[in-house]
Amino acid sequence: MSPVKLAILDDYQNLAPAKFAHLVSSGRLEVVSFPDTLDPREPADKAALIERLKPFEIISTMRERTPFRADVLEALPNLKLLLTTGLRNASIDSEVAAQRGIVVAGTTNEARRPPDATTQHTWALILGLARHIARDDAAVKSGAWQGSTLALGLPGLTLGVLGLGRLGAETARIAIVAFNMKVVAWSANLTQERADETAAQLGLPAGSIVVAPSKLDLLRTADIVSVHYVLSDRSRGLLGKEELAALKPTALLINTSRGPLIDEAALLETLKAGRIRGAALDVFDKEPLAADSEWRTTAWGQDGRSEVLLTPHMGYGETDNISSWYEQTAANVERWLDGKEVVNRLN
Repeated sequence: MSPVKLAILDDYQNLAPAKFAHLVSSGRLEVVSFPDTLDPREPADKAALIERLKPFEIISTMRERTPFRADVLEALPNLKLLLTTGLRNASIDSEVAAQRGIVVAGTTNEARRPPDATTQHTWALILGLARHIARDDAAVKSGAWQGSTLALGLPGLTLGVLGLGRLGAETARIAIVAFNMKVVAWSANLTQERADETAAQLGLPAGSIVVAPSKLDLLRTADIVSVHYVLSDRSRGLLGKEELAALKPTALLINTSRGPLIDEAALLETLKAGRIRGAALDVFDKEPLAADSEWRTTAWGQDGRSEVLLTPHMGYGETDNISSWYEQTAANVERWLDGKEVVNRLN
């Protein structure tokens, strides 16, 4: 029998192939990696992606890097198993996949101890922006010394958390315990009772996390705003012109969640005008960023523009984390080849 064909997408560090080596050496699997991301929202990329993936029965994709909407799934006649990292992938049309007999399965983080990778990255961005780490590193290496502005001390400041799920709650706990900050939180259905329950689960007293009366109240109050919201049709554009205008001129805005939660055009306008102190972003509307993206080409922190710290969606980018996901993915491929049920099925 010919080996089953597996396409590995968007594995930027080339970690995945080694996890499938035993299946390749046994002759059961043929693996091809495609580390360059094609975005099917662009017509040319969509055509190229479909042509690339037509021969494959199995596709392994990194969560939300390459969308698999109905139009793409319907153009892949050989696809039988679609594997993603995580237990939720909003960029896969799981219902259409099920209708076409395509199994969709994910991975878990159950073995990891908190704080998880994204929470650690959130605090790296907060500290990096508040203390000008990237700016000062570039200055020293170019022969300069201290800049014109000093670091922002965190104790006593207010952290505003948009979304008090697992990641938002852990970010809040660190703010209180490690940095003596105040915390306010908001989400569409969050109550003070629920916030107190969350605080108790974190080992904090009731009232440690104060629920803001409204989203705008949080934005007007917070010195640092960190976004931890799930992207959906309802939450897309959660922060638009009105919300960004409510931020303090001295505020820092952090987004390690999803790019489309913030209106990109409104955010660019706000930062170019220097209306807030700065922003640190790990996520963007379209990823990877185009070479000519304004995020790449603007001289941030100069001529009245806000300081901007950018990272390439590395919130979950830990070696152990991603290696574990690919190990789980390989185990699911082996189950599927053996005719067994996959685990963490999503449709």
